[in-house]
Amino acid sequence: MDVYLGRKRVKLDPRASIGKGGEADVFDLGDGRALKVWKTPDHPDYAGQDAEQRAAEARIERNQDKLRAFPPALPDQVIAPVELATDRSKQRIVGYAMRLVRGAEPLLRYGEPSMRHGGLTAAAVSAVLARLHRAVAAIHDRGVVIGDFNDLNVLVAGGEVFVIDADSFQFGPFLCQVYTERFVDPLLCDPSLPRPVLSRPYSRDSDWYAFAVMVMQGLLCVGPYGGVFRPRSAAARVPESARPLRRVTVFDREVRYPKPAIPYRVLPDDLLDALYRVFVRDERGEFPRRLLDALAWTRCPSCGVEHARAACPTCAGAAPAPVKASTVVHGEVLATRILSTRGVILAASAGEGGLRALVHEGGRFVREDGAVVMSGAPDPAMRFAVQGSSTLIGRGGELVVLSPGAAPARIQVDCLGTTPVFGVNERARYWARGGQLLRSGRPGAPALSGEAGAVAMGDVLAGQTMFWVGPRFGLGMFWVGPRFGLGFYRAGSVSIAFVFDAERPGLKDTVKLPFPGGKLTA
Repeated sequence: MDVYLGRKRVKLDPRASIGKGGEADVFDLGDGRALKVWKTPDHPDYAGQDAEQRAAEARIERNQDKLRAFPPALPDQVIAPVELATDRSKQRIVGYAMRLVRGAEPLLRYGEPSMRHGGLTAAAVSAVLARLHRAVAAIHDRGVVIGDFNDLNVLVAGGEVFVIDADSFQFGPFLCQVYTERFVDPLLCDPSLPRPVLSRPYSRDSDWYAFAVMVMQGLLCVGPYGGVFRPRSAAARVPESARPLRRVTVFDREVRYPKPAIPYRVLPDDLLDALYRVFVRDERGEFPRRLLDALAWTRCPSCGVEHARAACPTCAGAAPAPVKASTVVHGEVLATRILSTRGVILAASAGEGGLRALVHEGGRFVREDGAVVMSGAPDPAMRFAVQGSSTLIGRGGELVVLSPGAAPARIQVDCLGTTPVFGVNERARYWARGGQLLRSGRPGAPALSGEAGAVAMGDVLAGQTMFWVGPRFGLGMFWVGPRFGLGFYRAGSVSIAFVFDAERPGLKDTVKLPFPGGKLTA
């Protein structure tokens, strides 16, 4: 497909794809700008979906006038259209060019427990949220409402925030008609339905409601309606999807708080009270920025919990009890604890040699046998794996292999977004680079342990590929062994899944899988 920016024809090359959303594909123009092209009704992602096809047609039609009337001089944090893209007629708008933000992560990632385990601090999250607050207030000052405000249309790069998907903003006579269920204000939804569905226009208040959801998700790694609602009375039960409409939040005593989440008592009482008033009492208005600015985070020296209170809410300074090995029976499953740490388990695998693990504790990266790999702090951009006695650490486009008694081996790899793409099993290492999936030799073979002698397994799409390989992982009801590999790549209208034998070159890319719409985040 070709589009036009002014008089210049732009050919959409899948290799230049840098993003895929539910409504559009995004391409790198190579000049510091990105091109967003709305999906047409005949896009492969909408195959067999009549409602989505009609919505695509209506969206493109609606944007013909809206994009031409887009408000100027929005804050720098808004990635706004800078040039309209048209079809061959030069009249019909099919998308737009915008600034390209490189090395960014969606705010969604900042609310994942794995990011905290990887070194992201609560103070860093608080700073990002404070900057986002200023951006939202500045957008409102220009008479614009964000509308479908969610943690996928906020990008974070170098601690700075950027609001994208500006074509869905609400201004003048142009209402925003799309919504994200986790972030839509229940006051704008029909309470008689079994789940939130937008039924009234957005407002500044609904933007601040969505912002409050991001505050909770970012600081606690759980949204207001997370956990599991298990009321004692059968009459009080509601479908999980209806909890926002009934205001059944994690603050409810009959909601089981999710274990991976951060206990909400790490927050000071005034911030907890503000969140409670928004999600339980339906209070609206601009979220108090002073509550974010006043957060003073510290880490408890006894239990390691990061909190913003005068005393640790977990142990109040008490010394932790020693951890003992234990065996627990869950139904017919016998669970035996074989590794425990006050730090964070960064990677683990089980094979013929038993459990292999990498732990970060006390400022050191330590293996399961107590061997210290290196000192320092983990970085949220790092990705870890263990293979035998070797430890693999990927960051950006480089994979470093640390093996006892050997110099570090460095391998250049592709990234999917900011995630380095590599995998291991007991026999070999695998990585994507420059449009190829590559395999090393067996561990312990120096000539094949790094890039020298690497075997090409097959061709993939550079910068758009993710794959998984043994030792063992589950696919639905089935478990597969160390010789099985699965991967896929998506760019523009191209969506390809493939499987491969981890021992032999060759990818089978005729696998038919139903690819969902939306954005790929991991």
